Amino acid sequence: MASISCSPNQLAGLFGPNTTDPTAAAVYICSAFTSVGESYKDTQRAVDTTYLLFSAYLVFAMQLGFAMLCAGSVRAKNTMNIMLTNVLDAAAGGIFYYLFGFAFAFGSPSNGFIGHHFFGLKKIPDGVNFDYSNFLYQWAFAIAAAGITSGSIAERTQFVAYLIYSSFLTGLVYPVVSHWFWSSDGWASAFKPSDRLFGTGVIDFAGSGVVHMVGGIAGLWGALIEGPRIGRFDHTGRAVTLRGHSASLVVLGTFLLWFGWYGFNPGSFNKILYNYGQPGQFYGQWSAVGRTAVTTTLAGCMAALTTLFGKRILSGHWNVTDVCNGLLGGFAAITAGCSVVEPWAAIVCGFVASLVLIGCNKLAEKLKFDDPLEAAQLHGGCGAWGVIFTALFAKEEYVAQVYGSGVHHGLFMGGGAKLLAAHVIQILTIAGWVSVTMGPLFFILHKLKLLRISPEDEMAGMDLTRHGGFAYVYHDDDSQKHGLPLQKIEPTAAVPSSEKLFIKNLTP
Repeated sequence: MASISCSPNQLAGLFGPNTTDPTAAAVYICSAFTSVGESYKDTQRAVDTTYLLFSAYLVFAMQLGFAMLCAGSVRAKNTMNIMLTNVLDAAAGGIFYYLFGFAFAFGSPSNGFIGHHFFGLKKIPDGVNFDYSNFLYQWAFAIAAAGITSGSIAERTQFVAYLIYSSFLTGLVYPVVSHWFWSSDGWASAFKPSDRLFGTGVIDFAGSGVVHMVGGIAGLWGALIEGPRIGRFDHTGRAVTLRGHSASLVVLGTFLLWFGWYGFNPGSFNKILYNYGQPGQFYGQWSAVGRTAVTTTLAGCMAALTTLFGKRILSGHWNVTDVCNGLLGGFAAITAGCSVVEPWAAIVCGFVASLVLIGCNKLAEKLKFDDPLEAAQLHGGCGAWGVIFTALFAKEEYVAQVYGSGVHHGLFMGGGAKLLAAHVIQILTIAGWVSVTMGPLFFILHKLKLLRISPEDEMAGMDLTRHGGFAYVYHDDDSQKHGLPLQKIEPTAAVPSSEKLFIKNLTP
C-alpha cells in the first residue's frame, strides 16, 4: 500500500496572506491527515486478515470433502475407520504443525533447507507474513497433504499407523518442502530476494508440487509397501473392481472439495486489498484473485468432461466416480499455475490432466498397485503435470503481477527454458525427499507389524473388528413392529468370493 503522508512545511505555503497562523493550520490539517492514513492502514489489515481467515476456513472445509469422498469410495464395512482417520489427520496435524511444522516451514530467518524459529509459535511476530492467521491457513494446507495419503492406504491399514505417519508428515516432511518453495529463505523459492534457482525460482503458487505431490508420493509408498487389498486382483492377475459403497457420498465430497478449492487457490494470495495490476490500472486491484478462481474452475470442468468421454470410450459406461476423480485431477494440476496463466491455458491443463490420470490408473493396474481413491495417481501424477504445465504456460504479465521482476515466464510464452529447468528440479527433489522419509517410515511400520491389519480383520471389515461396530445400523422393519431388538447383518455375508480365494495367499 502506498503511504499517506503530509508535510506541514509544504502545506503552509498553500495558505494565503490572510491566514493568521499558516504553520499551525498546516500542522493541524496534517495531524488529521495522518490519522486518516493510520485508519486506512488498519482497515487494510483488517480486510486482508479477514480474507485470509475466510480462505483458511474454506481450505479446512476440504477436510469434510476428503472425509465424504473417502467414505463413499470404500466399502461400507470400513466407513467408520476411514472417517475417523480423516478426523485425526486434522487433530494430530494441528498439534504437530503447531509444535514443529510451522517453524520448519516459515521460521525465518533461516537457511535454505529448513526453518528454525517459532517452535510452538513462540516469539511469533505480529507481521503480515508470519502472524496467527497465516499459521491457521498453512495448517489447513498441511492436513490436506495428510488427507491425500490416507486415501491411498485405506481399508487395510492399522489405526496406529495412521497416527504415526500423519504426525510425521505434517510435523516434518511437508513443512520442509513448503520451506523450499514458499519461504523467502527457501533455496528454490521465487519469493527469494536474490540468488534464485536458475535465476528464477519455482512458481508453485498454491501447491501442485508442495501439497499434492507430497501427499500422493507418500501414499504411493504406503500402498506399495503394504500391498493390495484382498481380492483386488484375481489368481490370473486381472484387476477386480472393489467398488465403494456410496456414489452419493463421493459426489458430495467432490463438491465440498470444489468449494474449498476457492480458498486453496485464490486464497493463496494471502491478501486482497492490494493492486495486482500495473500502476494506474484500477481494474488490476482484484483481477488477479478473480482470474485465479476462473482458471481453477475451467481446469476442473475440462478435466471432468474429458474423463467422462474418455472413460466412456474405454469402459462403455458413464461413470460418476471417474468423472469426480477427473475433476479433482484438473484442480490438482492447475493449483501450481492458477495465478499466472490465461483461462484458455487452464482448459489445456485440465484436458491433459485427465489423460494423465487415466494413463496412471492403467499403469497402476498393470503393476498391481492398489489405491482405493486413486490418490497417488490423481495427486501425484496430476500434481507433477501441473508443475510442468506452469513452466510452459506462465504469462509474463501475470508472473510480474504476482512475483515481481526477476522471475521467468513459461517456455511456450516466450520465456525460455530456465523456469522449466527449475520445475524439473522441483519434481525430482520432492519425489526424492518424500521417498527417503516416508518410504523408510512405512517399511519400519511394516516390519514391526504395525502397518497392515490381519486378513481376518480385513475380510470382516475394520468397523466391526477395530472400532466396535458399523457406521450404519441395519435392521429388519418387521422386527421393529413387534418391539424386537435390531438385527445386525453379519459382515462376512458380503465378503466377495475373490477375497476368500486370496486369503490364504496374503502375507500379513
